[in-house]
Amino acid sequence: MSNWIINQGLSAFILVVWMGINIFLFVYYYLFYDLGPQFEYTRELLGSALPWARAPAAVLNFNCMLILLPVCRNLLSLLRGSFICCGRSMRKQLDKNLTFHKLVAYMIALMTAVHTVAHLLNADWYTNSFQGRYGPLASKLSMLGDSRELNTTYLNPIRSNSTTPTIFVFTTIAGLTGVVITLALILIITSSMEVIRRSYFEVFWYTHHLFIIFFAGLVFHGAGRIVRSQQVTNPPHNNSFCKDQPENWGKIPECPVPQFAGGFPQTWMWVIGPMIIYLCERLLRFIRYMQPVSYRKIVIRPSKVLELQLVKPGFKMEVGQYVFLNCPAISQLEWHPFTMTSAPEEDFFSVHIRSVGDWTEKLIKMVENLPEDASKEALFLSMMAVDGPFGTASEDVFDYEVSMLVGAGIGVTPFASILKSIWYKFKDSDPKLRTKRIYFYWLCRETYAFEWFADLLQVLEKDMEERGMRDFLTYKLYLTGWDQSHVNHAMVHFDKDTDIITGLKQKTHYGRPNWDREFEQVRQENPSSVVGTFLCGPQALAKDLEKKCVRYSDVDPRKTTFYFNKENF
Repeated sequence: MSNWIINQGLSAFILVVWMGINIFLFVYYYLFYDLGPQFEYTRELLGSALPWARAPAAVLNFNCMLILLPVCRNLLSLLRGSFICCGRSMRKQLDKNLTFHKLVAYMIALMTAVHTVAHLLNADWYTNSFQGRYGPLASKLSMLGDSRELNTTYLNPIRSNSTTPTIFVFTTIAGLTGVVITLALILIITSSMEVIRRSYFEVFWYTHHLFIIFFAGLVFHGAGRIVRSQQVTNPPHNNSFCKDQPENWGKIPECPVPQFAGGFPQTWMWVIGPMIIYLCERLLRFIRYMQPVSYRKIVIRPSKVLELQLVKPGFKMEVGQYVFLNCPAISQLEWHPFTMTSAPEEDFFSVHIRSVGDWTEKLIKMVENLPEDASKEALFLSMMAVDGPFGTASEDVFDYEVSMLVGAGIGVTPFASILKSIWYKFKDSDPKLRTKRIYFYWLCRETYAFEWFADLLQVLEKDMEERGMRDFLTYKLYLTGWDQSHVNHAMVHFDKDTDIITGLKQKTHYGRPNWDREFEQVRQENPSSVVGTFLCGPQALAKDLEKKCVRYSDVDPRKTTFYFNKENF
């Protein structure tokens, strides 16, 4: 439990606080509408459906206020830079922005379902009350406001026997906006499923922008003021005395005709701040979109990996950061995240793009078809836009004495940036470098996936030997997709000084790492260090490594402690 608190304690605390606020809002507003005297007559028409509709609405307001903030990437990068004094635990929370975004979305979906069902019941009960099915008091309340000579305000929004619940839903502001909001939410959530997001990213991208319609409908949803409360009159209307004799309302002093009014819309006050912040976010991204980009070098490797070395005026980056790329020739609206593989010390920034999906396949084909002449740069400038950079967990790698870097496939990209930066720091004898040791693990399915990164490792390997720092960088490469022919080939060339796949002195391992053995080795070799474990890879591997960090951490600060960090885009 103590080890778990080290890695997950603050996250759990934030989650408990968020859930506690949701529960408080639900309970408070449920009791407010269920017991409040100003809604006594409203409950005569609607019964328990009234609090069941209004309590989720309060929770929805709170979560709709939060839903945009985790995806304001410039805001998160700003906070990450400002939170250095608050320690790594607070900065780690910013790296879980998408997880929190999903949790808030699930809460919005749940509360929307409850809110919608309750209001559908309300529409039906409003209709039944107007038709006199619920007794004389409900009938009298439903008829208030019909007579022009009486200065009364209505309680029941149904004003005609011909108005059915369906007609009511599609002819009122609250009903129409509710239908639009619900349909937009259903499309957003269903298209966000893992299988759709990975196989049909364009569907996910476009439907997610229905959030504009969702928020527009949300702002106007309460303008109809369907739920109405009793107002104070002079003389006051004594409910307990008057509710049993509605025929005497307006005839005796104790029972003046009750007055009702709809509540002032409040949703816009909850969401206006985040909407302005998000608008500023998109404005900044548009400005970046308009800034010109030039290329330094374009390389298409045999493994179907496209390397772009780009230059952009005023562009500054840190290790492990990522950018969004847009290709108007493919899609004006689609932006895809790619981790930069260059180091901050270089005068350009680079990305490596693997062909996985329609967008990347089209981009690589377009680059392959560029002419080999002076018009190549002009064509390229017209086809690419860059937004960023944005911060990630890997920015903190140099804050740890010891770092474990785990990359799976193309997930090695942030660590390419880190290892390049280390090379520059050693070259320049940077005194600010706190890191004493790095363990690097790269898992790949195909042999050719190692090709573009092996050159960098060879340079680092040679440089560390020349400096007498062989122990600074320990790297292990794992080939997870192999057959017997690979093994036989390796056995024949076992006595060679370099690996037959990568050309490195460190031999490639076949299969997957034994993480228990690796963590135990790191713990034994660094008995009193804080170890940062960084992953850019699949969720299944993340869960496994997170458990290992908890298992092998020691509560005693004088001993080894592991902190888990994962890249999220």
